[in-house]
Amino acid sequence: MKLYHKYLLYQSKWLEPYVQLGINLMAVITCLASLLYILAVVYDYGFTLTADELAHVQALKTAVWVIFLVDLTLQLLLERNRSRHAFNTFSWILTVLFYCTLVPVIFHRPEVSGAIQQFYDVVVHPTYRFVLLLIISLLNLSNGVSRLMGRRTNPSLILAVSFLTLAIVGTGLLMLPRCTVGGISWVDAMFVSTSAVCVTGLTPVDVAQTFTPEGQLIILILFQVGGLGVMTFTSFFALFFMGNTSIYNQLVVRDMVSSNSLGSLLSTMLYILGFTLAIEGMGMLAIWTDIHGTLGMTLQEELWFSAFHAVSGFCNAGFSTVTDGMCNPLFAAGGHLPLYLYIGLLVLMGGIGFPILVNFKDIFLYQLRRLWHLVRTGQWDGRRYRHLYNLNTRIVLLMTLILTLGGTLVICLMEWDGFLADLPVAGKLTHAFFNAINPRSGGFTSMPLAGMGVQTLLIYIVLMWIGGAAQSTAGGIKVNAFAVVVLNLVAVIRGTERVEAFGRELSAESIRRSNATVVMSLSALFVGICVVSWLEPGARLLEVVFECVSALCTCGSSMGLTSALGSPAKLVLVLMMFVGRVGLITLMLGVVRQKRHTKYRYPSGQIIIN
Repeated sequence: MKLYHKYLLYQSKWLEPYVQLGINLMAVITCLASLLYILAVVYDYGFTLTADELAHVQALKTAVWVIFLVDLTLQLLLERNRSRHAFNTFSWILTVLFYCTLVPVIFHRPEVSGAIQQFYDVVVHPTYRFVLLLIISLLNLSNGVSRLMGRRTNPSLILAVSFLTLAIVGTGLLMLPRCTVGGISWVDAMFVSTSAVCVTGLTPVDVAQTFTPEGQLIILILFQVGGLGVMTFTSFFALFFMGNTSIYNQLVVRDMVSSNSLGSLLSTMLYILGFTLAIEGMGMLAIWTDIHGTLGMTLQEELWFSAFHAVSGFCNAGFSTVTDGMCNPLFAAGGHLPLYLYIGLLVLMGGIGFPILVNFKDIFLYQLRRLWHLVRTGQWDGRRYRHLYNLNTRIVLLMTLILTLGGTLVICLMEWDGFLADLPVAGKLTHAFFNAINPRSGGFTSMPLAGMGVQTLLIYIVLMWIGGAAQSTAGGIKVNAFAVVVLNLVAVIRGTERVEAFGRELSAESIRRSNATVVMSLSALFVGICVVSWLEPGARLLEVVFECVSALCTCGSSMGLTSALGSPAKLVLVLMMFVGRVGLITLMLGVVRQKRHTKYRYPSGQIIIN
């Protein structure tokens, strides 16, 4: 037995439970300290503080630093063997960087200039400690959430609660004095926060005129985290940095991100985050090249505009930092057709789903390997896979192509002499393409919807209801479910017993879930429309239907009714946005007790249909 083990009596059977209890208690204290530190940061940057208040906030941050130091030291001393396996490289680097914050406490600043003095100046800088404490706080909270998942809580309930928690936190952040120009009511703050978390885009206030740059940054963070999924971020931090999640945690996250196996779970999450950052980065650069020097903005304002709209486009959020969004005459009449194309493509890529992007990555690497084999050997690789595109990818791509081209064609035919009348042919095609993509959860519009014809608005409603692909940032019933319902309808009409597509037979579970999704979506829409029309008797029915479909399907397009609604009707739309983002089936799975599978079957019976 090692000397320090004897000294601590760690391996004594009568003392080990108490030591473990102390470690668990310290973990709870650390999570609470992490939460307090984040709240202190919000309070510090959200309010204008006096000297005494700043002193109290600084004292709290120092106390949190001490708690983190004690917790990390206890882990290394009392759980050294376990820490060797639980801590990965990034955790050890973070630990070393954190212990560097002790340097200015122990040593004085070197008098001789050089590398040591520069190192001292870096670790003594307040930003260094702030960034480290913030990262550790987020990691501790992520680890706490992962432990809750390890208690076998229903994954559907976890997902719903995570979105609800983020929406509530966002409401509080948006009500901070520094986040708004002249204040905001709690109903409007909750509406905007829920709309951002649910990547909807509906807003009762003008984002450009109501929120300061700090408030707009909070909105951006909300729809970035909401677009990728709260649990994806949380689990990524826990898996990537902590490395100590249980098998049950990994099974839950695997189902959330549609990973094929536990071994590819972390790589799948890395691909999701990597695709997101890469596409948003390229979109930001493309948008900036189009607007640079044309909108009367400074370079910083241009970069912020580009970043905000790139993230908003890919996340299908529909938020904009300018009044009237993409309907602003500054863009519509300024010859910025590439801007509409770039944002439209971002919305399209965000709406096809991460599994399809991962499938594209696999196909690209496969073709790249075949090309390298040709360069290296002078002949093509004879081993060729016949099914590069899986069934889900084929259905999503085909439905996306049909809806995009069909929507563009229909809008051109209906509005060629309408809101597209004053535009050249290139402008008409671009705006028709833009307005055909965005109803499927994008939320942007290039022309006021109130000026469109009734038939066009009906097409808008249908496209909003269908939405984008599953496991994407888009909403709606999803093109996957819509395609399965249509294929099932075709099979019934043709009298076939099996539902087939691309040489594959669709499973009965897929058909049942698709039919349930459509029925529950229509039922929720009916209830929402009835309640809102009852609360707002002066509103036109078409406007109420449009707003309710936009909210439930997390699209964000509006005919201008949202800002005129009363608080009760706004809260109804908030509930519909939340239900639309989480999903009615997901909520029911989290609330309703699931029936166990039985090994017996009742005799079949026929019900007269038609």
